[in-house]
Amino acid sequence: MHTETLPVDWESFAQVYHRHMPCVYRYFVSRVGNRQQCEDLTSAVFEKALRGLRTYCPERGSLEAWLFGIARRVLAEDTRRHRKQGTSVSLQELPPLPDPTTPERELLDRKQRETLERCVRSLPEREQELIALKFGARLTNRRIAQITDLSESNVGTLLYRTVRKLRDQLKGRDCK
Repeated sequence: MHTETLPVDWESFAQVYHRHMPCVYRYFVSRVGNRQQCEDLTSAVFEKALRGLRTYCPERGSLEAWLFGIARRVLAEDTRRHRKQGTSVSLQELPPLPDPTTPERELLDRKQRETLERCVRSLPEREQELIALKFGARLTNRRIAQITDLSESNVGTLLYRTVRKLRDQLKGRDCK
């Protein structure tokens, strides 16, 4: 199978992978949850990035924005595939919280996580995406703006309103 016509600078690509892979993986964890699925999606992103390296144009945006563009498309494809198959992901498949002190605390943390997950899933898709990029991938508002083609101030405003909405929902436990 022929994948590249131009030589690849493997050392540079390895640096890109090591620098950006954790953020891409955390993005998928916050959107999907299932560890194996997150690993598969992350792998798909970097495979597509490697295959499409020739198409990256620094004048059109940062490498990180390009990678997250790929990640968003990979997630959309995966979501469509799972909807067709009728599969869903359980919160129980999320990686465990680090070292809970008691079984009671672990149960409380799990219930809070489930409630938060329901609240986030009840948000419109764009708000879910912003939450995943900010808190999952841990990106700055500037980076999110580059990835989503929104202004940095719009990203900040939308995130502020979304977090406030989540906080209100969690207080009232008004999550669908």
